[in-house]
Amino acid sequence: MERSPPNPYLLVHDPVVGRVVTRLEPGQRITLGRAPTNHVVVHDERASRIHAEIFPTPAGWVIRDLESRNGTLLGGRPLTQDRPLTPGDVVSIGLAEIRFCDGEPPPEGGSTGVGTATATGTLPGDPDALAASITHRRSHSRLLDDIHAAAAHVPRVGRAAAELCRLAFALGRAADLRGLASLALDSALKGTAAARGVVLLPPDTALPPSSIEALVAVVAAPEAWPPDSLPVSVVAAVLAGNEALLAEAGTGDARRPTTLSAPIRCHGRAVGVMHLESAADGTTGPDDLEYLMAVCDALALALDNASVREALSSKLATVADENERLRRRLGEDAPMIGTSPALEGIVGQIGRVARTKATVLVRGESGVGKELVARAIHESSDRSGGPFVCLNCAALSETLLESELFGHEKGAFTGATERKIGKFEAAHRGTLMLDEIGEMTPAIQAKFLRVLEGHPFERVGGSSRVQVDVRVVAATNRDLESAVVGGGFRRDLYFRLKVVEIIVPPLRRRPEDVEPLARHFLDRFAAETGRRLKGFTPAAVQALEAYHWPGNIRELRNCVERAVVLATDEWLDVDDLTLTQLAAAGDSGRSPAPGGPFVPTTIEEVERRHVMATLEAVGGNKTKAAAILGIERSTLDRKLAKWARA
Repeated sequence: MERSPPNPYLLVHDPVVGRVVTRLEPGQRITLGRAPTNHVVVHDERASRIHAEIFPTPAGWVIRDLESRNGTLLGGRPLTQDRPLTPGDVVSIGLAEIRFCDGEPPPEGGSTGVGTATATGTLPGDPDALAASITHRRSHSRLLDDIHAAAAHVPRVGRAAAELCRLAFALGRAADLRGLASLALDSALKGTAAARGVVLLPPDTALPPSSIEALVAVVAAPEAWPPDSLPVSVVAAVLAGNEALLAEAGTGDARRPTTLSAPIRCHGRAVGVMHLESAADGTTGPDDLEYLMAVCDALALALDNASVREALSSKLATVADENERLRRRLGEDAPMIGTSPALEGIVGQIGRVARTKATVLVRGESGVGKELVARAIHESSDRSGGPFVCLNCAALSETLLESELFGHEKGAFTGATERKIGKFEAAHRGTLMLDEIGEMTPAIQAKFLRVLEGHPFERVGGSSRVQVDVRVVAATNRDLESAVVGGGFRRDLYFRLKVVEIIVPPLRRRPEDVEPLARHFLDRFAAETGRRLKGFTPAAVQALEAYHWPGNIRELRNCVERAVVLATDEWLDVDDLTLTQLAAAGDSGRSPAPGGPFVPTTIEEVERRHVMATLEAVGGNKTKAAAILGIERSTLDRKLAKWARA
């Protein structure tokens, strides 16, 4: 049976903090991950909060991946099950490498512990009721005041200042709780006459303890403190008074050791205690207490910074996950789905124009997918690595539109409290898609035309000239030719935009695309809602293809989403679809006339026939008929009652 190495340790190579040594103790479980509470902290976004663990077994030390997001590599291969470690094995987590070694670690490697770290655990009670004779109290250290003033009162101030400076740099390179506490304890023992010490902190330093029972022994040196020897009464006094204490241990010996205890304070409140004890034949004094307080304050600041870094790291990981979900969602929205000849022609145009720098004008009714065409042009071009920025020109007033396009300086107008870059600057070396370009006012059109011609521009309220490299894709559903004739749109801007024109036909003119689009939206919304739907019935597909879709693809998307949410069967039928009688843009607005010659009649009679036909089409369901007709159920009841009396 294979045995564990006699003196195992981990040699961690982390690009952020350099090389760190972590000793492995019998019975100790070592965790590795991004959270600062791990024994080995990995400073890489690809590491999970608790990524992997290393633990002892009768056969030796074993590594296990804890279902991490990006996996763990052992010897360059993914770790799929528990694997035993042998000296020389290399574990990779992101850019960090952890080598399993035995023997004595290299002297320059550093260690996360001083001597042997004690196992964490809740402090027991103090049955012996340790009696202490307190000789000095300190609320703050003069070593952290002006160095010249401190030198007049504190002996050895030069050596203490040098050690504190070294400690500050060391704490800046460490990030995990044990590493920070170990560095601080090592410095405290070097700078005082103490022989041993222990650092007591809550497991989560972001939450101050409500009682002494919340503290655990994070690290001790030069050896672990037995649980029954921990100075519970002194620690309680330090926490209660929030001040450092120099006390005699009260052992009854003629040469009694003294103890030093100082609070570790975050935001002015004690969250832990560092406790030092001199040897039986040694003494410590007020200068040592001053130095211990300075070390504890430096440790508290490092712990606070580590907590902030952990919060930022968690937030960054959350934002990264959200961005990934948004990218996947965008990938679902972006495909141009369909089999119609019209769509194939558009795709061919996109492929040809994307490789050029030409300005593109995309025209079509609202909801046909003009933004998808613009995004497809961007993704197929050599600017795909740059930003894709969209702006709806119809949604803003002239002043706000100018600010959104070109940016503004601080104080340019009321509410301009800081400088803001415009969409042109945001889209530098990318693509700017301007929807509803026909809604621009003539004043904005003139400035916009100059930028299109390659001239620099100035932010609103500014004087510095800004030069950008942006490809513009404009979109509109207006008749720009009529606007040019009527004077509402500049003629020169019209010809500058219409370098390449792509016309997207409405959905009613490409019925071949209706079913593929409907199935795409069905799969997407079924996955989002967790519904298990098989598809559309033949009657539903026929109704979808026969409908004139005045809202185009946007209406189809909303129709399918509504059907998925409200469906009661695994197949979507005609009754699940809500189709309006609204006329499509460009249509006369009349419903298809039945066969036969036109017979003049009153508007009320036309309304009665239409209402009764709608009721018959939905099987007499008044609620559904009222929704289709766009009236209240009570209004429908009054009309039916009136016609019944006539």
